[in-house]
This record gives sequence, C-alpha cells and structure tokens, in this order.
Amino acid sequence: MVRDDKREDRKTLEGRVIRERAFVRTIGIDYSGAATPTTRLNNLAVYCADGDAPPQLVHSPADALGRWTRREIAGWLVEHLQEQDIPTLVGIDHSFSFPIRYFREHNVPMGDWDHFLNDFRRYWPTDGDNALVSAIRDGTGRNRSGEPDWFRLTDGFSATAKSVFLFNVIGAVAHSTHAGIPWLRYIRQELRNADPRVHFWPFDGWDIPPGQSAIVEVYPSLWSRRFDRANRTPDQHDAYSVAGWLSNADRNGWLDQYFNPELSQEERDRAETEGWILGLLGFIRW
Repeated sequence: MVRDDKREDRKTLEGRVIRERAFVRTIGIDYSGAATPTTRLNNLAVYCADGDAPPQLVHSPADALGRWTRREIAGWLVEHLQEQDIPTLVGIDHSFSFPIRYFREHNVPMGDWDHFLNDFRRYWPTDGDNALVSAIRDGTGRNRSGEPDWFRLTDGFSATAKSVFLFNVIGAVAHSTHAGIPWLRYIRQELRNADPRVHFWPFDGWDIPPGQSAIVEVYPSLWSRRFDRANRTPDQHDAYSVAGWLSNADRNGWLDQYFNPELSQEERDRAETEGWILGLLGFIRW
C-alpha cells in the first residue's frame, strides 16, 4: 500500500482529520509527440505541487520562454526523482504500453515491461535527436505496429480513450505514446540504482512501497473539468489538473483505491502487460 500501516492521521484542534501524505510532491506532465526530442514545444507543460500548495508552472531553465523539449523533461525528472526524502508522484499523459494483441501479433513476451521497452526502442528510436514519429512510422516502425481498432483493457473503462495506434485525429494519443515510451525506458535505466528505487506503476506492482517515488499513466480529461482553467493554456491546464488531482487524492486518502482497481485476476494479469490509467477504478465497461 502507499500508506504505511503504522502511520496515523493527525487531528487539528478543531477535530478535522489531516491525513499523512504518501508523497511530498506531485508532478503533472502534459506530453506531446510533435517535432523532435530536441525541439522546444509550446504544448509540453509541467506543473508541480509541493505538499498542500497549489500546483505551480515549471519553466525549462534552458529557454528564455520556458519551453521544454522531451529530452529536457526526461533529464529533469531523473534529477528530481533522485532527491532524497522527497517521495514524488509523477503523472504523464501518454500510454505506457500497448494492447495485448500487439504482444501476440509480434511475439513479444507478456508481463515483462523491460523487454517491451527494449523491443519497442529497437523499432521506434524516437529518442534520437532528430527523430520524427512520422518518419519512423514510415520506416522501421512498420515492423512493430498495430491497428487503430486495437484497444487496451484500461481504454475500455473510459469511453473517450483512443487507441495507441490511431494517428492524426483530434485528441489522439498515438504520437505522444510513440514519442514518449523510449523516454520512459531512459528514465527507468537512469534511475535503476536510485535509493529508494522509483516505482513504475503497475509494472513494478500495484502497491507502491512507502517512501518510494512513482511514475504513472494519467488521462487529464478525467480531471480537467474539476479545476477552474483561469488563464492557463489547454496544455497547461491539463498538466495543472494532473498535479492538482494527484495532490488532492493523496491528501484525502484516495490513492490506495485507485492504485488497486477492482479487476478480476485475469484482468489484472492483462493490465500488468498493457498498463493502466490511474483514476479508473473498474466497474464500468463499454
């Protein structure tokens, strides 16, 4: 469980319960698969919430306008997730794996996320400095792809989620997923010897050990309408909503139920290969 069983909630003088947080910091990242990993993009957004403070926009320190590149975000996460005694929960809005049919069609072992990451990177080297998802899709990616009607189990618990193989439509997650997965591999490799290790959910298990940081897949549309948009751009608001919801869920003690959705054992086994969108509890299917 994310919360230590020995830890007790505190009460204020007024009797209001204050829950002990599992995470000191929450980070929301609105991702983009546009252009190259070294291109500065207006639609890459990062928000960070420390404790009970509202999320704050994080600018790239390397750009006068604060714009990020995908390479910079990966490096920034590696740096901050190595900080001692700051358990951090990071939500990134692209898929972390593919539908089970992809694994069967291409003979990729199931239940071994590291093997999947390495195999994907071999055919989709989208972390190269000048790499374009569209160009790789027309080249080596043709040998490791799927059809736009292939869905993961978790997609079926959200009526608006799109296939990771559906490109070039509004709201598509395909470009960002194909651009982002190699950076998950990079982050995982860089943090392999971190103390404590960073937990990639649910591939490293459904329960996150106390004191560990974690990286999870999120779907901002689940939460963005709960927060006033103020003067944020749509991409900024998505990142803000992720950081804000994760922070609120931690403070209010909701995370345990979201980290353990009500799935059958067969569904759970499948999700350990395909990944899962944090915030979907189960129950409702198409």
